[in-house]
Amino acid sequence: MKKLALELHVKHKTDLAVYNHTLARILVEYASAVYMSDLTELFTWTCERCDGLTKGFEVIELVVDVQNCLQAFVGVAKDLNATVIAFRGTQEHSIQNWVEDLFWKQLDLNYPGMPDAMVHHGFYTAYHNTTIRHGILNAVKKAKEFYGDLDIMVTGHSMGGAMASFCALDLTVNHEANNVQVMTFGQPRIGNAVFASYYSQYVPNTFRVTNDHDIVPHLPPYYTYFPKKTYHHFPTEVWLYSVGLGSLVYKVEKVCDDSGEDPTCSRSVTGNSITDHLNYFGVDLMCEQWRSCRIVMEPSLAAYGTTDHKGNFILSRDPSTLAMKMNIQSNEGGDTFSA
Repeated sequence: MKKLALELHVKHKTDLAVYNHTLARILVEYASAVYMSDLTELFTWTCERCDGLTKGFEVIELVVDVQNCLQAFVGVAKDLNATVIAFRGTQEHSIQNWVEDLFWKQLDLNYPGMPDAMVHHGFYTAYHNTTIRHGILNAVKKAKEFYGDLDIMVTGHSMGGAMASFCALDLTVNHEANNVQVMTFGQPRIGNAVFASYYSQYVPNTFRVTNDHDIVPHLPPYYTYFPKKTYHHFPTEVWLYSVGLGSLVYKVEKVCDDSGEDPTCSRSVTGNSITDHLNYFGVDLMCEQWRSCRIVMEPSLAAYGTTDHKGNFILSRDPSTLAMKMNIQSNEGGDTFSA
C-alpha cells in the first residue's frame, strides 16, 4: 500500500476502454435532462429535453434532496440495454460564486478504506450523506431484479459529474457491480493522486469529457510543485477543442493519456470560460433559469412519492410495468445500440 500511496500517476491499464462518440452524444442529453425543474415532465419523460437521442427512456426513480438542492434519476434505456443514472450539476443562484469557492478548496476528507486517499468533503457528502445515495441504490437494485445484469451507465455535469464518480465507485466497491461505465461532462477534480489511482483500478471504464476552455475541470487547482498533496484528475479525459480560422473552425475530440493530467489536453489552455462549461456538443447543461432551487410537480405525482421529515422525496414506480412495456416494444423489432 505504501508504494501506491507515493504514486503520482495512475497505472496503465491492460484492457483500455474505448471512447465512443455516439454514446457521449446520448449521455450528454441525459446529463442535460436531469436539470429540468418540472418533475412531472421529467418523471414521465415528456420534458423538452426528454426527446432526441434519449427518446423512450423509462424513469424508475427520481430523487430530490430539497434540503441540499440535489437531484438525480435512475431508469432503463432500451437502446443502450443499460440502467442509466444521471446527477444534476451545480444549481446555485450564482455559478460564479461556486467557481470562486473551488479555487480555495483544500483536500479535507480521508476516503474510507483507501489509505492515503483524500477527497473533496463537499462532493463526497453530496452523494454519501444525503437522500441521494439511498434512492439511487434502491433503484439500481430494482432494475437488477427485473432486468438482470444490465450495464450501468453513470453520468452528470459539473458537480453532478463529481457525484456520478463517487456513485460509480460505491456501486463497484460496496455493491459488487461489475459492469459500471462512467461519462461525465465538465467535472471538477475530486481527490488526490492516490484516490485517482484507486479509482482507475476499480472503475476503468471512465471518461471525463472537457470542453475547450471550460473553467471547472481546472478546479480545484492542480499544483505541479506539490503533486502528493494536490487535487489530481483520474483518467481518461476526452478534450473537445476548436481548430481552424473563421468559418472553417471545427471541433476535435482528443482522447488523452492515462495520467489523468495530460499536459497536452485541457491543461494546455487557460481554464477561464463559464460559457464553455454550460454547453457540450451543442447541448445546454444548466437549468432553464439560474436561480435558487425550484421544482414544479403536479399533485397526481404524490401517489408515486415518499417524503422524509426534512421534505426530501423520491418518486418511484414499479419497474415490472416498464418491463412489460419494453418487452412488447422489443417484440415489435427495431435496431438497438450497443455501447
